[in-house]
Amino acid sequence: MLIERSDKIFITGHKGMVGSSIMRSFIKKGYENIITVDRSELDLTDEKNVRDWFKVNKPDVVILAAAKVGGIMANSKFPVEFMLENLRIQNNVIYSSYLNKVKRFLFLGSSCIYPKSAKQPIREEELLQAPLEKTNEAYALAKISGIKLIEYLRKEKEFDGISLMPTNLYGKNDNYTLNESHVLPALIRKIYEAKEKNLSFVECWGTGKPLREFLYVDDLGDAAVFALETWDPKEKKSPTDDHGNKLTYLNVGTGKDISIFELSNMLKEMIGFTGEIKWNTKKPDGTYKKQLDVSRIMKLGWDPKVKLKDGIKKTIQFFIDERNNNSIRI
Repeated sequence: MLIERSDKIFITGHKGMVGSSIMRSFIKKGYENIITVDRSELDLTDEKNVRDWFKVNKPDVVILAAAKVGGIMANSKFPVEFMLENLRIQNNVIYSSYLNKVKRFLFLGSSCIYPKSAKQPIREEELLQAPLEKTNEAYALAKISGIKLIEYLRKEKEFDGISLMPTNLYGKNDNYTLNESHVLPALIRKIYEAKEKNLSFVECWGTGKPLREFLYVDDLGDAAVFALETWDPKEKKSPTDDHGNKLTYLNVGTGKDISIFELSNMLKEMIGFTGEIKWNTKKPDGTYKKQLDVSRIMKLGWDPKVKLKDGIKKTIQFFIDERNNNSIRI
């Protein structure tokens, strides 16, 4: 394996949905030397703070799961914040990892890095081939910069960094704040609260026609550990692009999508809401379809385990439990 059980593993964003899932996956596989730091102790947007921390703690493996994230509304309203905060976090953590000779680095991107008009299903070659979706352009540009910085450091400095591009994620520790959350947690909250209040309808953004692919977050956690353990872009069997160049980033998803209309009706049935779903067509849909081609990572030996209905059932229960414990972000 490319990493060892004794390695000191630093997971940024460990309290978030992605970071906590990666931590669970490491623990499940017997890794015990895991470092986590609260934001009050380490501000990842502060260059000096980050560099000083790395000099003292010297991690062997770093996973950059910390990021400012949100749905269409948040991305559209606060592009400056989404771009600057993510760039600061990325630049500080990536370059400090290089300077302190971290032996393996994993960057988490997003499927929104791909052009709005990308050919479907989206292959890794689609990156930078056409304009981005405007509603999340700032976030996407920041993530693209992170992918490219990893790629350039590998080529110029022999830094062992890799990147994964997950599709839409859902699961434990999601964000249910309506003005910030992604589509699935927002729908869960809206429909659950509508049932609770015995409302006659729920209003949802757009037309319901766009298609989205969803990956249960624990599948991503397992993919992250799998990639760190087994994927070495220098090896002959490592995935290449259409021109034979070694890829430094791979898509992660299920390769299957569902319409928002169908998804909302599935949630409505699972939650037991008997009212109507009304679509506000004055609101944006976002990109019509974002289905990933995940053949390359699957060829390496990873595949998702959790089916959509099973994952959603678990997620609804997580929402209810967290809500009852007053530990949910709403």
